[in-house]
Amino acid sequence: MSNAITQGIRVTVSCSYLPERSSPTQREYVFAYTVKITNEGAETAQLRSRHWVITDGSGNVQEVKGDGVVGAQPVLRPGQSFEYTSGCALRTPRGSMRGTYQMVRDDGRRFDAEVAPFALSLPHSLN
Repeated sequence: MSNAITQGIRVTVSCSYLPERSSPTQREYVFAYTVKITNEGAETAQLRSRHWVITDGSGNVQEVKGDGVVGAQPVLRPGQSFEYTSGCALRTPRGSMRGTYQMVRDDGRRFDAEVAPFALSLPHSLN
């Protein structure tokens, strides 16, 4: 579980391994992650873009940048939340993700809401 708060925007992430979508013999391990973005502050903010840094167990880094999330650029008024699920594939059974969401206030001020690092791993593979 990952949890970070930046300028009133809380980002929590949980993830799970998807054995039915994975193929360990082909070195493909697929993970789903669910992100909840909550505006706990007093000002409205819109999510404009994302930047993910994905690191596999061998230390290989992949960066993903793009507009919005799952085709949306949600506007979060104070007290509102937006939740979505996405996924990623690794070539190793373990890795990690971290990132930022670029947010914009009604008056045009921009800031990056942090996504704290979280582990991607097969169940019971941390021992």
